[in-house]
Amino acid sequence: MKKSEFEKWSARAAQWSAQYMDTLDERPVRAQTQPGDIAKLIDSVPPESGESMETILKDFENIIPDGMTHWQHPRFFAYFQSNAAPASMIAEQLATTLAAQCMLWQTSPAATELETCMIDWLRQSVGLSKEFKGVLQDTASSATLSAILTMRERALNWRGNVEGLSGQPRVRIYASSRTHSSIDKAMWIAGLGQDNLVKIPTDEHFALDEHALEKAIADDRAAGYLPAGIVICVGGTSMGATDRVANVCKIAKQENLYTHVDAAWAGSAMICEELRTLWDGVDEADSLVLNPHKWLGASMECSAHFIKDPTVLVKTLAIQPEYLKTHGQDGLVNYSEWGIQLGRRFRALKLWFLIRAYGLDGLRTRIRHHIQWSEKLCKRLRSEPDFEIVTDPILSLFTFRYVPQHIADHDELNLQLVNAINDDGRIYLTQSEHDGKRVIRFVSGQFDMEEKDVDIAFEAITDIAKLVLPTT
Repeated sequence: MKKSEFEKWSARAAQWSAQYMDTLDERPVRAQTQPGDIAKLIDSVPPESGESMETILKDFENIIPDGMTHWQHPRFFAYFQSNAAPASMIAEQLATTLAAQCMLWQTSPAATELETCMIDWLRQSVGLSKEFKGVLQDTASSATLSAILTMRERALNWRGNVEGLSGQPRVRIYASSRTHSSIDKAMWIAGLGQDNLVKIPTDEHFALDEHALEKAIADDRAAGYLPAGIVICVGGTSMGATDRVANVCKIAKQENLYTHVDAAWAGSAMICEELRTLWDGVDEADSLVLNPHKWLGASMECSAHFIKDPTVLVKTLAIQPEYLKTHGQDGLVNYSEWGIQLGRRFRALKLWFLIRAYGLDGLRTRIRHHIQWSEKLCKRLRSEPDFEIVTDPILSLFTFRYVPQHIADHDELNLQLVNAINDDGRIYLTQSEHDGKRVIRFVSGQFDMEEKDVDIAFEAITDIAKLVLPTT
């Protein structure tokens, strides 16, 4: 394609995108293809000569959309949403046009300085203390890994990166048994090992048992291990489990442990002041992560990693060969030194567009509606015969089961139900496990969903439940 043709084909792509968004609710939410269906439509060898954009776009339209699960569908109620508000999409297009590698201040001053401003906008929006600074990571997994590495280096007095872990004490990290698997993976990548992630049981409120935490720390010290940090859960993925942040931070301070709050999903809801009781005490934490690309509307990737003391993060992760130094400019922030990646996208631009286009009040209204509509669906399902609510709504997330009395294996029946619902295409749900039982998750949060979409969810769930029920 010639550069002179860019405007023509960009306009064509924008037209397709607008039509796609306008007709999205007419598509099945989850892809209805079988493994290999798409691959067999793709040429097995690359072309030697360039093809026309007309041909390429036609193939895109004919092959790709039907093989996609539509994350922007208003009835996507499965995983935590990965939203892309239209204003954010425009910003992403402009960032792609600029095509900047925003690793250092000097490689794109506007990107660095806008990121600093947007982190502070977010900090103010969710009510965090002025003590917090921050950085935009790609995902919460990277922010969590950065926090685990910081815990490790701080506990080892910064020897791990230099000397390696051989011969060092066993570093221990603590987290609720209901935390996200990204913490497990961070332990692998940090070289600490799965066995050194101490999973603390939860109480009847699904919060980490603080007495069990204190005992685990004491037992580890007695065994010669080195406690380093605690990951605190706020709005866990399976059913929204949330630790008592203030209590855990108090224990951490007594034990000189670093605390990191994983609020990847729930953190965005803290723009609503009345919801902040969910993370009472968060200002006592050392770091936390929330994902604007989940519930707030920023397109992937955009994860806000807040840190009380950035120097410990930079000391853990910064590396400065001569070619990455900026001479003659003191006091600059180079955000590549605050994370795993050297190469960085211009993520701040979409936050700037998003917050300005919808305003905090508009974003709050959406989140409040999502919570109200989930509570409405929960109430309707609770009143239906043969359905039980397993966990009540935490923000916009709850879990339920289909439990007809004459059926022996409810776990298998609920798996059949969720599969049949997803094959039907009207909505998309996922299963999970809660206290040894298979449950079905429901979470609302798609940026442009309406109340009618939750009504359709009720109809789909109850209609299909009757179809999967075996005849006696």
